[in-house]
Amino acid sequence: MHVKVVCVGGGPAGLYLSILLKRQDPSHDVTVHERNPEGSTYGWGVTYWHGLLDRLRENDPDSARAIEAHSVRWSDGVAHVGGLTARHRGDEGFGIGRHRLLDLLADRARALGVRLEFESELTRPPADADLVVAADGVHSALRTQHADRFGSRTTEGRNHYIWLGTTRVFDAFTFAFTETAHGWIWAYGYGYSGDHSTCVVECSPETFTGLGLDRADEGEGLALLEKLFADVLDGHPLIARPGAAWLNFRTLTNRNWHHGNLVLVGDAAHTTHYSVGAGTTLALEDAMCLAGALREHPRLPEALAAYGRTRRTELLSVQSAARYSAQWYENLPRYIHLPPHRMFALLGQRHSPLLPYVPPQLYYGLDKAAGQLEALRRFKRWLGPRAARALHARRH
Repeated sequence: MHVKVVCVGGGPAGLYLSILLKRQDPSHDVTVHERNPEGSTYGWGVTYWHGLLDRLRENDPDSARAIEAHSVRWSDGVAHVGGLTARHRGDEGFGIGRHRLLDLLADRARALGVRLEFESELTRPPADADLVVAADGVHSALRTQHADRFGSRTTEGRNHYIWLGTTRVFDAFTFAFTETAHGWIWAYGYGYSGDHSTCVVECSPETFTGLGLDRADEGEGLALLEKLFADVLDGHPLIARPGAAWLNFRTLTNRNWHHGNLVLVGDAAHTTHYSVGAGTTLALEDAMCLAGALREHPRLPEALAAYGRTRRTELLSVQSAARYSAQWYENLPRYIHLPPHRMFALLGQRHSPLLPYVPPQLYYGLDKAAGQLEALRRFKRWLGPRAARALHARRH
């Protein structure tokens, strides 16, 4: 069935959905409208993990190969707490520049016949479109017009953060915690290219005002942050995009994800705290799910309802994890004075709903004991067949 689709917003969700729809049926008429000029983007690098790469390969091998080829990898996490350091081996992670990711997706979309209209802002759904996709971010104009229909709800986090870049290329996902006279301030850093890393800085409101970051201009603020994180930056500068500002993270949820032929994807539908590094992954998974629902359900209302039900259910666990992760950082004094290896272990457990209610030292001990039990169980499962074979050989 020939369908006219208009995607409002040229971020990862809108571009990837356009790719998947053209792959499913080249006769679909798909246009992506992006209000900004081509090549402009906010942010620095984005993160993802191997599970997403596997799903990208399943859905469109060509774009998956391009994304993987332009990504950097790491498998360690490093925490710097004052003058102490702890390193932990973890799952393989990937970083890619947001600008690079959007260029790759745009090139692939064009190759499949998608029309890309830059410097084209749509604030109302086109009347002649069969399907209108609101991929226009957390401040979506299309969603805001029907906020009551979508059941939109936004909550604001307590801490302040700013999204920066640096020429210091981190070889691991790096956490740096610095104590000041006004409380702790910390940074998350990860490489996304051969010459740049993302560096997100966060602190409590008391630290923010105590350090004067609320009154500093851009140059003064960057100079102060470079001084506070001098050890981890190793002489490299921090860089701000034009208009970069300190913000409070806004968590957005929507009770419904479609209204008529208008459907929400990506940050227009949901946001999850940046400390879980899932924003881009969830946006791409929205596109996969919506494309799948449109393929499986011939009638649009059933397809959009199925998409919304599926994604809201799938997001429950990650939204919970993001909520607890944000709270962990808001309650940092509870954990920061533990020995670094213990603090880092609980940093890895920050998604747990039990952690806020169990004394940190006790939780660490219980978690370590549970890990040892699980390791013993795995060893016994591995040993069982081998012991049985050895016993059988001796008997015969």
